Amino acid sequence: MKKLYIPIAALLLMTSCGLKLEDATSLHSQARISPDYSDVTMPCNMAAPTFALDDKENVLTDLQAVFRSGDKTIVVGNEDEDGFCISLDDWKDLVSASQQVSVTIQGQKDGEWMEYDPFCINISKDTIDSYLSYRLIEPGYEVWNKMGIYQRNLTDYDERAILTNDESGGGCMNCHSYCNRDASKMSMHLRLSHGGTYIVDNGKVDVQSPKPSFVYPSWHPDGRYIAYSQNNTKQMFHTTDKNRVEVFDLSSDVIVYDTKTGNVLTSPLLSSKTVFETFPSWSVDGKTLYYCAADSVKIPDDYDKAHYSLCSIQFDDATGKFADKVDTLYSASKSGGSISFPRESPDGKWLMFTRSSYGNFSIWHKDADLWLLDLHHLSPSTPLGPKGRLPEQEHPSPITQLNSPDVESYHSWSSTGRWVVFSSRRDDGLYTRPYIAHFDGKGKFSKPFPLPQPSAIYSRKLLKSYNIPEFTINAFDDIKALKEAVENNE
Repeated sequence: MKKLYIPIAALLLMTSCGLKLEDATSLHSQARISPDYSDVTMPCNMAAPTFALDDKENVLTDLQAVFRSGDKTIVVGNEDEDGFCISLDDWKDLVSASQQVSVTIQGQKDGEWMEYDPFCINISKDTIDSYLSYRLIEPGYEVWNKMGIYQRNLTDYDERAILTNDESGGGCMNCHSYCNRDASKMSMHLRLSHGGTYIVDNGKVDVQSPKPSFVYPSWHPDGRYIAYSQNNTKQMFHTTDKNRVEVFDLSSDVIVYDTKTGNVLTSPLLSSKTVFETFPSWSVDGKTLYYCAADSVKIPDDYDKAHYSLCSIQFDDATGKFADKVDTLYSASKSGGSISFPRESPDGKWLMFTRSSYGNFSIWHKDADLWLLDLHHLSPSTPLGPKGRLPEQEHPSPITQLNSPDVESYHSWSSTGRWVVFSSRRDDGLYTRPYIAHFDGKGKFSKPFPLPQPSAIYSRKLLKSYNIPEFTINAFDDIKALKEAVENNE
């Protein structure tokens, strides 16, 4: 008797869901899906993408998506608003079969099976860090008393709150940062009744309450020092400008906190009364501190005349001393625009930052874009040219693969440097969502894709913005210690 072999995955689908690959007629058109995962590159260890068909021209019924990879074929049904939700196990089978997953959406029209042209999801062998943390907050300025810092497991859809402000007196919380993407070393800031900067180091919590506050942290790679800025920040609101909110500093300086001694280190070059210094960020070797600086202007009258340059200063971690000069890597007065959020890649060869037309709080500026500076040929001894400017061949440029007509702002490199995550308002101009893209290490990025969610409509139902997406290689497990420290800090 001849035996009939049927792939186990196909058998399970056919018997449990009644789905099978249909012999369909091509519509000769590309499927429009939302969120858009067509022709993106995803890491091999990330949760499965979910998406829905935006079918306005050809009204199809009985929709199904056919996933193909290598010798595997999996058919997934459409779950109304949730869209096509392939299981994590089935997705892992597809990813392990080949480096490209083809997706064809089929459906019936007038009793005949039709299908769109397939689209592909490329699978990279470059793994991504296991966790992403972020603040969830309403996007408007009227309601800010419900927010929290959350962490998401990127290999599945599990999300867990690190701290919410109904557990911390209802104040604002922000500025979460980790040392070398290690969640056991974390700094974050709270305002109001339990206000202070909380520094967590393997279960031990140090609370600092300086005036002005420590904000915008960056951990030195050795874990001893944390660079902060001290800002006197205010905001105002526009009635007709496309940028709804304006956030600016009345004053700001950069300092370094020594977690070993409790001392605050600074330099006159980082705390000038005639210059606004902000957004410190360490190089991966810990020898350079990047930051943004602007000549002080009259605030709020001349808020749109504040233009921040990208600067750096050398630091000796053995002595805790700064160099006696500042290098200007991007001069706002010479090149135009204004810089915020500098971040060096893990290999020390690239620097990503946000550029907008003015100011430093670019998350509300619709013209804010991500830019990239090639650091391959730069070193402390690199001649910078007249007035500290970079040689022309080293000038940064916008990252066209990542930018959109709306806001791109906060960003973070993965530990391998092969992935970046950034926040963008490209979806609707209101909510910031995390987008992820692959980096080839040579200056090229793939098409960005939104953070995979358990359903296609998840983000639209979640009426909160994602702020400050940060990769970590592990989960933050000191939640209890942090909450106890907050409760005891009156």
